[in-house]
Amino acid sequence: MNCTFNVITQKQAEDIANWHYDENYSFYDMEADPEDLEEFLDPLQRGESVFAVTIENELMGFLTIQQFTEKNIIDIGLGMRPDFTGKGMGKEFLKKCVEFILKNYGPERITLSVATFNQRAIKVYKRFGFRDQEIFIQHTNGGEYEFLRMEYECNV
Repeated sequence: MNCTFNVITQKQAEDIANWHYDENYSFYDMEADPEDLEEFLDPLQRGESVFAVTIENELMGFLTIQQFTEKNIIDIGLGMRPDFTGKGMGKEFLKKCVEFILKNYGPERITLSVATFNQRAIKVYKRFGFRDQEIFIQHTNGGEYEFLRMEYECNV
């Protein structure tokens, strides 16, 4: 899989905002949380920390990066286009995201948070080498949900 990473365009952000996932995964629909949606669609709030992930100029997913320089940690959020999910492409997608981060940021650690019900994603993260750190409650999507924070130690 040959992925390209570029700062997301407004059109790409708007396209992603209209993605709809099946069943329980609709939790990840951008419109499920109006505050997150507003931040994602506002170029000033988004800045240059959200990347479009494309394959042969086709939008496959996105990667958000928050850098904590004092600890050399990168916290990420990522998502694949709904029609790419559940097809065994997650580990390769994650691999490309991590390679991009290592090449461009060189962190000691990469962290992410995932809803605990999303066992499909958690399995991918664990197979790649992410380790459980803590479970916490987060207010999002109009309620409070359990999330798992995971961490990947980079071999810098």
